[in-house]
Formats: sequence, C-alpha cells, structure tokens
Amino acid sequence: MGGQMKLRLFWIKEDAVRQVLDEMKALFEHNQRDVSAAVAGESELYSSVHLRHAGLERNKRCLLAYLYNRLENIKKMRWEFGSVLPADIKYNLCEQEVQWFNKYNKMLANYMRSIGDAGGLDLTQDMKPPKTLYVEVRCLVDHGEFETQDGNILVLKKNSQHFLLRSECEHLIRQGILEHCVH
Repeated sequence: MGGQMKLRLFWIKEDAVRQVLDEMKALFEHNQRDVSAAVAGESELYSSVHLRHAGLERNKRCLLAYLYNRLENIKKMRWEFGSVLPADIKYNLCEQEVQWFNKYNKMLANYMRSIGDAGGLDLTQDMKPPKTLYVEVRCLVDHGEFETQDGNILVLKKNSQHFLLRSECEHLIRQGILEHCVH
C-alpha cells in the first residue's frame, strides 16, 4: 500500500453486536412484563422500567455510532482505492456493507458524469493538488500492459520506472501498483 492513506482493516465485531442486541431484547421483554404489571397497579416498577429504557436508548446510540463509523470508513475507502475494493478488505465486510459500497459507488459515478465537460469530471483523480502534470513512478508489482491516453502501451514490470501523466497513474499509485518516486 505504498503512498496510500493507511486504512486499517476492520472486522465487524459480530459477536459484540449480537450480544448487545440480545441484551436489548432481554431488556425490552422485561420492560414489557413490568409495564403490564404497572398498568395493573404495581406502581413501584416505574423506576426500573425507566432505568431499563435508558439502557435500551444508550445501547441503540452506541450501535448506531458503531455502524455509522463503519460506513464512514467504507466511504473513505471508495475515495482511497477507487471503485474496486481490495479482496482482503471486501472479505471483512458484511453483505449489506458491500451493497452500500456499490450503491455509493454508483451514486458517485453518476454525479461525476453529470458535472464538468461532456465526459464528466473525475473527483477522485487528484486527492491532493498536483505540483506537476508528470510524475516519475516505479512499479511495485508485475502488472502487465498499461495503455496511456495517447495510445502508447507500457509494460508495467516490477521495479521498472516510468514518467507518466499524474492523472493516468493516480489510481495505480493508490492501489499500491505504482509508487511515486521522490528525488
């Protein structure tokens, strides 16, 4: 992942989420029983119902914050890695998160096509303003053939160095295929 923002892999803490959901279910069922008893005249149960309800609300806020944070990290990954997630990261996402990523990806692509000139504008191209249009890059892995905008074919072999338009190689740099050579 040379030159990329370091996004640590994250696994869904499924057991912890399941435990919280089970606890919430138990609290809710206990509250239902106590509310029924309180309606029947046992007024001393109101405070325990209120306390359990506060626990339910707290757990709900914590779960929502956890899930929101995961979605924000997935959104960052779209900007960092492009439209295709690396296999090791995708493996650690649940099905709903992969679906969310795909929908976000489509919405972002539609938006980028709708702005700018006839072909749209790729907002993910320059994550930082470029100092020069061309950059020297070194290939970190054997990637195979790469066609430039002017139609030239380059063979990207491990440790080979090339002088390319920044716009052509930015995604390959973020994916860890190329590395920007800084002298």
